[in-house]
Amino acid sequence: MTSAEMPGQVDDTALRPLLRAEGVGRVFTTAAGNVTALEAVSLEVHPGELLVVRGRSGSGKTTLLNVLGGLDMPTTGTVTLGGLDLTTATESQLVAARRTRLGFVFQAFGLVPVLSAAENVEVPLRLLGVEPAERDARVADLLDRVGLSGHAAQRPS
Repeated sequence: MTSAEMPGQVDDTALRPLLRAEGVGRVFTTAAGNVTALEAVSLEVHPGELLVVRGRSGSGKTTLLNVLGGLDMPTTGTVTLGGLDLTTATESQLVAARRTRLGFVFQAFGLVPVLSAAENVEVPLRLLGVEPAERDARVADLLDRVGLSGHAAQRPS
């Protein structure tokens, strides 16, 4: 029984952060010496919140996002996503977390040029084994959310 189902209990799920970084640091070793990209970064992202990361070129934005997404590991500190400590997770746990809990939009997008917009959106749903009817509905909804429903059949240019 969850706390929400127990009489007199409050469901605190919405109060817990979806993503937490504590004391995150990232140092790169180069031929010229060590370069500190991140130093003691701590943050929490709760359900419904929007996180904006901005700064000058070379300020560590991409490094931070890579660490928060489990694409790179911090030199110090911890990153927790939905209760999973990404800094100690196995590769299969990281893959599962990325597949089900995260979405990435990279600067250099990775669309398949021979597929339409709808087919590109459908790829991860196929990999997850989502049934065709549900896939179609989700693809239509996602394209609509980003204002591309009128371009579903178009290929990337």
